[in-house]
Amino acid sequence: MICLDGQEQAEKLVIDNPHKIVDMVDDVEAIKSGNYPPNMPTAEEEIKQRTYDTAHEMYGNPLPLVIEARIEQELKSIISNGFSVIYLVAQRLVAKSNKDGYLVGSRGSVGSSLVALLIGVTEVNALPPHYRSASGDYVEFADPRKYESGYDLPEKFSPIDGTRLIGDGHNIPFATFLGFKGNKVPDIDLNFSGDYQPYAHNYMKSLFGENNVFRAGTIATVADKTAYGYAKAYERENELHLRGAEIDRLATGATGVKRTTGQHPAGILIVPDDMEIYDFTPIQFPADDLSATWKTTHFDFHSIHDNILKMDILGHDDPTMIRALQDMSGIDPHTIPMDDPGVMSLFSSPEVLGVTEEQIMSKTGTLGVPEFGTAFVRGMLEETHPKNYSELLQISGLSHGTDVWRGNADELIKDGVANIGTVIGTRDKIMTDLINYGVQPESAFQIMEKVRKGKGVSEEYQAEMREAGVPEWYIESCFKIKYMFPRAHAAAYVLMALRIAYYKVYFPMLYYAAYFSVRATNFDIVAMSRGLNSTKSKIQEIKQQGNDASAKDKDLLTVLEIANEALERGYDFSMVDLYKSDSEQWIIEGNTLIAPFNSVPGLGDNVAKRIVAARAEGEFLSKEDLAQRGGVSKTLMDFFNENGVLTGMPDENQLALF
Repeated sequence: MICLDGQEQAEKLVIDNPHKIVDMVDDVEAIKSGNYPPNMPTAEEEIKQRTYDTAHEMYGNPLPLVIEARIEQELKSIISNGFSVIYLVAQRLVAKSNKDGYLVGSRGSVGSSLVALLIGVTEVNALPPHYRSASGDYVEFADPRKYESGYDLPEKFSPIDGTRLIGDGHNIPFATFLGFKGNKVPDIDLNFSGDYQPYAHNYMKSLFGENNVFRAGTIATVADKTAYGYAKAYERENELHLRGAEIDRLATGATGVKRTTGQHPAGILIVPDDMEIYDFTPIQFPADDLSATWKTTHFDFHSIHDNILKMDILGHDDPTMIRALQDMSGIDPHTIPMDDPGVMSLFSSPEVLGVTEEQIMSKTGTLGVPEFGTAFVRGMLEETHPKNYSELLQISGLSHGTDVWRGNADELIKDGVANIGTVIGTRDKIMTDLINYGVQPESAFQIMEKVRKGKGVSEEYQAEMREAGVPEWYIESCFKIKYMFPRAHAAAYVLMALRIAYYKVYFPMLYYAAYFSVRATNFDIVAMSRGLNSTKSKIQEIKQQGNDASAKDKDLLTVLEIANEALERGYDFSMVDLYKSDSEQWIIEGNTLIAPFNSVPGLGDNVAKRIVAARAEGEFLSKEDLAQRGGVSKTLMDFFNENGVLTGMPDENQLALF
């Protein structure tokens, strides 16, 4: 036992000396705080150079003042906040994909940035609607209160050389991407072709080195219902009789507990080359596979999202389908017009396809068109009859929002209070609408931010809106909204959709071949190959199940509806052909699509590829030979027999004696 001699000695030993020891110890961070982007020393200069080079090419030199002001505003925010690296990494990825022949679709609000367009990250032009010449020697801005998209501008010719002018611009404020002060960390999400996604991921290793890029980890936790099941199992196994409150207490304690780790399907984390991943997180191999090509962060990526750069490199069907259509048709998707009358008519009627509503059981021609093919969105089209790009953009925004359409915009349109062009369809439209009414830009931004998050409008802002002449129905609509889609995201989606719709109208056989090869995964090739009556019968069979239909049958219904449309347009489907079918792709032969092997129920990709490989080695001598060399099971052989695939083929190999 230590005896302390007086208060002074006690304070020295208990208070002063421990403080001195603490002061001698450096600050220790188990996990680094702060933001550590990759080291790209010339990023700021390169972003600026690329931006102005493209701007001068598109809009001439000197630039119109409104365009130069927008560029300077954005570059100031991007460079002063250290965001240049994020933009440049995205530029590198998109440029690589485009060079390799695959378009990239942008997601989220990145299309709100003019700089993102000019350096090649997005195809969405955020400027107000305008005309520009292909040579960059003429620019003319339109009234944004009359036209919300440059794609809707009427045809006009250059007063300089008489060439047709290009309509461009979707009037998207930069504030919706980086905030009103331009200091919000940008989140650039990109949709790569699903086929190209692994190459895009690996390209990150080429850019930054294998030891500096990692797949983002995820953590799965125990869900409410699972935790409740654990509590009930505990009660049962221990022969207890617990009250409901105790069961709830035990379940609450287990809810949210880490259950397993996983790998984000798209997220790639980049560590600066002068640091190590261990400065931020431990790492692991997925499924403890030491031979895996990617290592994964052990910490959930949300935990270190603000410390190191994460790029979301997603896989999507639209770029894959467009690449397939481009390869088959030879038509560059960039040359497809966004105001083609035939394509636009699809959204009101199937007449341009040469079929009636009754034949295809749809009042529009948008079956299989991304964003516009579901029953819900087709219902929206039937109520609104959109006629141009900006109205389609509204439909896209309304279909992705929460409490934006049902009980809100749809009622305003039905009652004749508003139309598809004037209702609130996207978050950005709130800001631009209010500015057009005369509300101050910062107030318009703050109102937009509150409304898009479902927080309504304060009394102070309501007064400002009324003073500017904003109608009451508009204010009431703001209060109903729970979530709103970004205009830039909708613009990018509609752009891809119209390209695919163009092929559907003018290159139907190529469209159906691409659709069934890329987007569809569930088939009934027996019904499809037997023609219209069989296909329609299967459609009715699934519809009669109503809500009791399984998810698989609902997915099949979509495929059969598009197959029915193709049949009504005069195209046929063929059962798999042992010597013509591909393993995965639908083959065009005249007006017939030949089914691939993997469309057969229960026949997977590996067996499909094995059949094709065995076929390349030589003709199948018998059913026995096919089963052995192709790895085809008895069940699949029975399917082939029942559907005439093996007609004329002997059961066993014939032994030649002479």
